Amino acid sequence: MTEFLEVISSDELRRRLEGFCRMSPESISIDDAIGRYLAEDVVSPEDLPEQPRSTVDGYAVKANDTFGASESLPALLRLTGSVEMGKQPDTTVQTGAAVQIPTGGFLPAGADAVVMVEYTDRLDSTQIEVSKPVTLRANVLDQGEDIRKGAPLLPSGRRIRPQEVGLLAAVGITKVRVFRRPRVAVISTGDEIVEVERKPGPGQIRDANGHSVAALVRACGAEPTCLPIVPDDESALRHTFENALEHYDVVVLSGGSSVGMRDLVVDVLTRLTNIEILAHGVAIRPGKPALFGRSNGKAIVDLPGHPVSALIVAQVFLAPLLHFLHGAALERGPLGQRVAGRLSTSMHSTIGLEEYVRVRLERNAAGVEVHPVFGKSSMLSTMARADGLLVVPAETEGLSAGQTVEVVLL
Repeated sequence: MTEFLEVISSDELRRRLEGFCRMSPESISIDDAIGRYLAEDVVSPEDLPEQPRSTVDGYAVKANDTFGASESLPALLRLTGSVEMGKQPDTTVQTGAAVQIPTGGFLPAGADAVVMVEYTDRLDSTQIEVSKPVTLRANVLDQGEDIRKGAPLLPSGRRIRPQEVGLLAAVGITKVRVFRRPRVAVISTGDEIVEVERKPGPGQIRDANGHSVAALVRACGAEPTCLPIVPDDESALRHTFENALEHYDVVVLSGGSSVGMRDLVVDVLTRLTNIEILAHGVAIRPGKPALFGRSNGKAIVDLPGHPVSALIVAQVFLAPLLHFLHGAALERGPLGQRVAGRLSTSMHSTIGLEEYVRVRLERNAAGVEVHPVFGKSSMLSTMARADGLLVVPAETEGLSAGQTVEVVLL
């Protein structure tokens, strides 16, 4: 068991978080699957397309009949019919003949290519001229060319987007097995914390952490539940914690993870059965006193009490963990699009601590400029003003003005 405040690196914490098992699978409609992760490989039950189709509007022909065709010497073909969408062609293309066909129409028997309508001229109801030759199978999607029956369609772990839904629907799959969404209990602790609807009294603050963390959990595709605020009382905390572990997959607390007489979380945790402390102290700034644990396979995350520290730790570790639990790979956080830019001012950093600096981006003719958002570490407004986080590696003493850096957009 990791000792109280035995600081470990962020990479070591990620390695330990990989020991969690993913959520159990469930079967859902493809229409409800957006953003979910497949829990098993999907194979195609049929060929796609089920028979050759045209990929353009034009004429189904024999490719050899267009050999040498040009604008000055077009090929003359007999028009012997047309293909109707959604119907099986009832005509056969003979040598020297053409059949009109729409995009997506089934290729009639005898045809081995399609000439685009742009390269034809219809002389009358029985003849067309072709001004450009086509090669064998040109503008034709053959049976099974997109997907073969029995071939892998989508791998386990794939995140479902609209295009995956379309592919599944195209081969007749209406339900898929996906990992269940993690159910997350969000708990704020401390005598000084009051509900957001209340006017704080002397020494009190509103519960910003509970709502911001719940919003992050929801944005990660998990299902948050904000439990009632727990005072600094060991019995109340123990009862709430045991109840949360019984009914939820992940328990996230804020507050109580720093060293102090009133911090009860570690005391309560270590007295519960089947509790493993994975880390209590991570070599990062802000958020060093964060705590991570496990109980019967369920994740426990105790965030710092300061709203900025709580949000950054949640962005860097909780968000990747939640994505991992319902099917994604465990990525290095924070998650988000990465943008390169030039640092506007030099910055000092502390060797041995991985730092997460709030920054705003300014785009101009020269590119992207990265400006640190200055303010005291506990000022929540600095997070709202930030466009992203600049990660300063633990082995770096500082960054120089004009240096190219990478920013993770929030």
